[in-house]
Amino acid sequence: EVQLVESGGGLVQAGGSLRLSCAASGASGFTFEDAVIGWFRQAPGKEREGVSSISNRDGKTSYVDSVKGRFTISSDNGQKTMYLHMNSLKPEDTAVYYCAAAPGGRCSGYGYYTCLATFGSFGQGTQVTVSS
Repeated sequence: EVQLVESGGGLVQAGGSLRLSCAASGASGFTFEDAVIGWFRQAPGKEREGVSSISNRDGKTSYVDSVKGRFTISSDNGQKTMYLHMNSLKPEDTAVYYCAAAPGGRCSGYGYYTCLATFGSFGQGTQVTVSS
């Protein structure tokens, strides 16, 4: 199983920006360049939701409607690291953010969030707090 470590969370005022990072390691046989990777978040009292995903195979990205135009997902295959660039942050973005990764081949026939939630490895999470 691949190990994922997030960093970059913190406290920011509304309208500010943060960049989350997630470094992957371990798991012989796991090819980062072939993976589906993504970010989830969970706010207090709410269910976990998929925020953004990217297929490292073809670069196809997806975003939940609430973050479109404000968040950007990216991947550095050489560094085996994924990023979530968050701009124009709002108080409702406050949550624990988790990165996830799954082998690209496992995701065939699944939506990426479903694939990650079902077959993916998750990091420990990083807190993002946006003050009004």
